[in-house]
Amino acid sequence: MNEPTSLTSALHGCMARAIADAGGWIAFDRFMALALYAPGLGYYANDSTKFGAMPESGSDFVTAPEMTPLFGQTVAAQVAEALARTGTREIWEFGAGSGALALQLLGVLGERVERYTIVDISGSLRARQQLLLAGHADTVHWADALPERFEGVVVGNELLDAMPVKLLVRLAGQWHERGVAMQDDAFVWQDRPTQLRPPIEIDGDHDYLTEIHPQAEAFIHTLGDRLTRGAALFLDYGFGESEYYHPQRHMGTVMCHRAHRSDDNPLADVGLKDITAHVNFTGIALAAQEQLLPDGQGWNVLGYTTQAHFLINCGLLPKMELQSQAERALAAKLIMEHEMGELFKVLLLAKGEPWEPCGFSQGDRSHRL
Repeated sequence: MNEPTSLTSALHGCMARAIADAGGWIAFDRFMALALYAPGLGYYANDSTKFGAMPESGSDFVTAPEMTPLFGQTVAAQVAEALARTGTREIWEFGAGSGALALQLLGVLGERVERYTIVDISGSLRARQQLLLAGHADTVHWADALPERFEGVVVGNELLDAMPVKLLVRLAGQWHERGVAMQDDAFVWQDRPTQLRPPIEIDGDHDYLTEIHPQAEAFIHTLGDRLTRGAALFLDYGFGESEYYHPQRHMGTVMCHRAHRSDDNPLADVGLKDITAHVNFTGIALAAQEQLLPDGQGWNVLGYTTQAHFLINCGLLPKMELQSQAERALAAKLIMEHEMGELFKVLLLAKGEPWEPCGFSQGDRSHRL
């Protein structure tokens, strides 16, 4: 039996047992968590390549830091400002992928970063990161989970989209939670009536599939509880609430990625492909703002804008002018509207006294959250 088939079979069995133990049905967020993170078997916990510029590398998708080093070199301007404004010298990167963003940030920030901690559950990705970041061995450290108290600047690039979501579906005017059951040893969709609802009313009476994001919002709460001083910068694809739950977005946003191709069937090829959902940035911002700690030090939302505005504000264009034509073409994808520029958004949260961040000086959309 070849390795991918063996991997899929083992994960399939693990997930089938979980469904049986739960009485024959699990919610989709549980299914997604197992498909992505089951120890040693899930997509992010196994040894597949995942990140890379071309399918020939065996990879499934490319993220901005793998596309061009100008991405991290530009983001570094905002991270440097956040470190200075919060009086901290540590970066915490969640889901660091290949380690490319860490390498780019450290290359610019140098001694301004005393410690760079990567929080990643994937052993194979950690090994890849350690190889790439060997030149920063004295600065970079790894952790499996957050400590009870910490400070610094949190960075999450395409982090929130990989957090499991719940699926809600309105059928004939009634809301159901969509989960997964077994039929003839295959995963199948099964809907159950629920009291759960999207955060806003969906106009119309047509059938409608969407997601809610309790795990991502809980993650923001955990960060807020434990970060004593610092900021958090998130870059990801998604929308504000009114656009996310637009009546015409009736098929939801869950997508799968394998060999640089996309599909919308997360029940097939479990463990061999990524499963993601777009981020509801309004929900993330509200999760931050609703949390006021006993010392009064809750989150402030300092900015929300498109990736294009953010990178241009942080100085991408002068950097592009110094590059070859091929490198400029790659960097342009970061800001072009039909590529990553408009779909990807950037959100900055901070503790303590707010300030005017450089990455949001033009085009801030916080008022549209």
